[in-house]
Amino acid sequence: MSTPKPPATCPFASHSLAVFPAANASQADSPPPALAPLAPLAIDGSAPAPPVEHGSLLQFSDDPIACMRRLHRKHGDLAILQEGGQKLAFVFSPELNRQVLADSDTFQSQFFAVRGSRNSAQRRVTSGLLSQNGTEHRDTRRLLKDVFAKKALPGYHGIICRLTDELTTRWNRESHVDLNGEMVQFMLRMTSALLFGLDDPEFAEKLGRLIDRWTHRNHEVGMGALVSAPQFARGYELLLQQAEELESSIREMFARHRSGNSDGLNILHLLMQATESGGSMTDDQLTGHATLLFAAAHLTTAHTFSWTLFLLAQHPEVLARLTHELQTHVAGDVPTLDELEQLKYLDAVIRESMRILPASSYSQRVTAGATSLGPLQLNPGTPVIFSQFITHHRADLYEQPDRFIPERWEHIAPSPYAYLPFGAGPRMCIGAPLAVVEIRTALTIMLKRFHFQIKPSCTVDGRVISTMLGPTTPIPASLLPACQLPRTVPVNGSIHSLVELPPAALPATQRRAA
Repeated sequence: MSTPKPPATCPFASHSLAVFPAANASQADSPPPALAPLAPLAIDGSAPAPPVEHGSLLQFSDDPIACMRRLHRKHGDLAILQEGGQKLAFVFSPELNRQVLADSDTFQSQFFAVRGSRNSAQRRVTSGLLSQNGTEHRDTRRLLKDVFAKKALPGYHGIICRLTDELTTRWNRESHVDLNGEMVQFMLRMTSALLFGLDDPEFAEKLGRLIDRWTHRNHEVGMGALVSAPQFARGYELLLQQAEELESSIREMFARHRSGNSDGLNILHLLMQATESGGSMTDDQLTGHATLLFAAAHLTTAHTFSWTLFLLAQHPEVLARLTHELQTHVAGDVPTLDELEQLKYLDAVIRESMRILPASSYSQRVTAGATSLGPLQLNPGTPVIFSQFITHHRADLYEQPDRFIPERWEHIAPSPYAYLPFGAGPRMCIGAPLAVVEIRTALTIMLKRFHFQIKPSCTVDGRVISTMLGPTTPIPASLLPACQLPRTVPVNGSIHSLVELPPAALPATQRRAA
């Protein structure tokens, strides 16, 4: 059986970089601490039963968060879901997160179950940094580290400001928007421009659509390999066709770039420069990197924008404090780099949004050989799942964990393995600093010009698709001037199973029952 890894969810992945100025803890180089001993498994049955649950693996693919919540409640920090000879291991604590994420040789990355034949487009588009391990991964990361270094981030400031200005200028002509749809389209343009230097909305939309379809198909076919379910595996031929179409578009983008039809500083330009100045990256390797970087960066950041704007609209007291900070520290409509560094409450709002509704809800590693995890012995090739969502909602780590409380960040400093929206350890998201710069800058420009009033009684559903937790319905909102605060309104939908909104946000039927 081939062991699947869901498609990439972290914007870029592999380099240990501090995301916020206060996050200075070194993750990649420090050894994991000794774990608190778990109860050994006694042959005579006197010890606690092993945390193994027998049942269909489809319950995880059907609703990952519900499945992980139930396993965590029943078994604690470590659980096994087993169907026949197939097993999924789950870790839910900072200590076990660290054991798995700090040891990238034992617990390896395997982003794709279906790689295709050696000469297939599927093999090439899945051959980026996120799929590599060992020496290959370390060598590639060394080549790429300057591309994503903090010293390169100021070069992207102008692009981020320009595209956000264009978005908000268009909003001046509108009265209502779908926050979810707007952020998805916005990040298509932003990702295309930042990664590839292409400011072509039509091409960006085409490429984003191809990558999203291909990513979801990979997850479906990969899940079929995991659970041996024919209904998932039937899409294999379609997956190969989509990979060929996607590779063709990526190669077209390369051609545009090399012909000089690109705009300003961009990641692809820096990658090509690194290759030309002594690197050993081929076009096939560039194809894999470009595909996975776009796939990882687009929807995760779009979801973070959508969730953050929704949470602010439903928590007007938080928005009021943030508005005061923006008015105090940002002189114009567009922030300077120095002004952004002064926005401490904005940082807290972003941290809290990514804690309570992390765009990457879970990810996984695969055991390279036989190994132990707590009291359990795992065979080679066992998937080990860690969950940002479950860890971030632990009451022993975060007081009132289901509530949106940015002020908590004024007095807490969780470890990198207790707060991990971008992963942790030596494979922590290499693009995390760039993603945070995008979010900081664009949110400042948006909120200096507009606030958003959520449509009363609309349905806001959130669901995990390909490991990403995002809205699956529109988020309809009216545009307000920045001097006017929205009010909390009742909303329907599964959002209430993910986060505890203020009482005024409960549906009318629930408020009457309460």
